[in-house]
Amino acid sequence: MATETLARFVIETRTNNIPNEILKAAQDALIDTVGVALAGTLEPVGELALRWVSETGAKAQATLWGQNTRTSAAEAAFANGMCAHALDFDDSIPTLRGHPSATMVPAALAVAEVNAASGAQVLAAFALGLEVAGKVGKAIGAGHYMRGWHATATVGAFSATAVAARLWGLNAAQLQMAWGLAASQMSGLVRNFGTMTKPFHAGNAARIAVLSAWMARQGFTADPQIFDGQNNVLETYGADDRVPLENVLGKLAKPWEMAEPGIYVKRWPCCYCNHRPIGGMLELISRHSIKADEVTSVAIGFPPGSDTALVSHNPTTGLEGKFSIEYVAAATMLDGKLTLETFTDAMVQRPAVRAMMAKCRRYRIEDKGVFSGVQGYNDVAIETTRGRFEMRVEKVPGSPAWPMTAQDRVEKFMDCAGRVLGQPGAERLLRLFERCAELPDMRELLRATLPSSHETAAAVPAG
Repeated sequence: MATETLARFVIETRTNNIPNEILKAAQDALIDTVGVALAGTLEPVGELALRWVSETGAKAQATLWGQNTRTSAAEAAFANGMCAHALDFDDSIPTLRGHPSATMVPAALAVAEVNAASGAQVLAAFALGLEVAGKVGKAIGAGHYMRGWHATATVGAFSATAVAARLWGLNAAQLQMAWGLAASQMSGLVRNFGTMTKPFHAGNAARIAVLSAWMARQGFTADPQIFDGQNNVLETYGADDRVPLENVLGKLAKPWEMAEPGIYVKRWPCCYCNHRPIGGMLELISRHSIKADEVTSVAIGFPPGSDTALVSHNPTTGLEGKFSIEYVAAATMLDGKLTLETFTDAMVQRPAVRAMMAKCRRYRIEDKGVFSGVQGYNDVAIETTRGRFEMRVEKVPGSPAWPMTAQDRVEKFMDCAGRVLGQPGAERLLRLFERCAELPDMRELLRATLPSSHETAAAVPAG
């Protein structure tokens, strides 16, 4: 049965059978996720997560990154998961059609802290969880997302549960039970993009994972073959393009999801559906020295499905702006860059931005393929008083085909983490991450996610 085969792969794969380059890529994913989560603690979502945890009064087992607060493993995963996705700056992978690390890393580090797991154990669990994310993502089909389900939250519940189960030492049968329980909790609607509920999705999936693994560890029962037979979860939630899971399982680690298609790391803190157009616009602006005051129109073409997540056409808040190509194109044209400060309410409401947004439009490109923010292409055209400049953008910024450099990634981490930890604290945390595979106990690293009073005072202020 497919459920058992996948569970055995997660639980029984030996860490020393996972290639070093896969574990190194897992380490990079942890660095990126914790960095953006630390910056996310400064968002209203992070403040509400902290308030919730403070009011629950749960047993102090696990750390809230950047918060000097501890709670239960499940609630820590919930709060850290929300912060990891709060800025929409976290990584993505095409086979999931969503964000893998924002659910898996919070679950992994919460359980690792409770269980005193080593860095190598965490990296292995992450790599195996990514296999679940990609394979189950294929098995549920791209149509799952197109019908309005947020795959980060739905499929992410299964991958994060795999991570938690591996780190808690569950056997394969227990993981099967945990997945059965997770299946009855999976949820998350694209309709809620542009609101605080989108990062709630990631936090909720991380909490589902820790809760489901814990319950299964205690003997809690659920359907142990949730991916098999009539009315299985993939059939119930999937679409016409889904692939039978048993057809996908022969490709487990052949190649590893981490290697192909690989994780896509965001250059800018907004929905990935914006990133190809941003990359194209910046290239045209640089190549032709285009000035904002000479622009008469900007047109962005999207093949079907590639702007599904861009639900806001006339945003008025920073959160809505993350899911609006109209705003992102206007801000790119006016400012020549996109930063964390771009996505504040005040920046979205600037009169100059509103005027430029009126010149920016999206249109549909007819195509029979299946596309997304990380699969496909965009056509970008900037009309100016000097003429029309256009290009087709087929690569995704931050993808293996158009990668960020190692220095780019360090700068991103330092900008995000430094806002909470200050530069010395961020550097210390980065050094620990860089030798993650050698750490005998991840609690040493988790302590470094907390700011000291003098470092907090020196931290870079968020806009």
